[in-house]
Amino acid sequence: MPNVHVVPSGDQWKVEVEGGAQAPSTFDNQDAAITSGTTLAKRLQVELIVHGKDGAIRMRNSYGNDPRDVKG
Repeated sequence: MPNVHVVPSGDQWKVEVEGGAQAPSTFDNQDAAITSGTTLAKRLQVELIVHGKDGAIRMRNSYGNDPRDVKG
C-alpha cells in the first residue's frame, strides 16, 4: 500500500500518495497539509511521512499494518 507524503512545493505544501495513486492536494501551510495527510493516511491505513522545507524527513507516523509483536 502506498504511503502518504507531505512535501514542500514552492511557497505551498502538497499531500501526495506514493506512485501517484491519487492527485496531490495543495495547501497554503504545512499544518493544513499535515491535517489532511493524517486523515488520508488513517483512511488508507498507511504511513504519513512529513518532509521539511529542505526535503528531509521531519516526522513519520504509522496508521496501520504495524507488526503486533513489537516490544517497547
